[in-house]
Amino acid sequence: MDNLRFKGKWNELKGRAKQQWGDLTDDDLMYVEGKEDELYGRIQNRTGKTRDEIRTWFDNELERL
Repeated sequence: MDNLRFKGKWNELKGRAKQQWGDLTDDDLMYVEGKEDELYGRIQNRTGKTRDEIRTWFDNELERL
């Protein structure tokens, strides 16, 4: 995932993630540069998805934006 594009589109991606996985909160989706692993871990804990599934979902959504 291209981090610059990811950061630039983060608010849109965050909204789509909340639609996809309704259990996610703003705290779950708090993005801190350099702490992407923590972000993925929080999403994994809430959704039960694997890290690869989450990364693939974000990559696909980023391509749609």
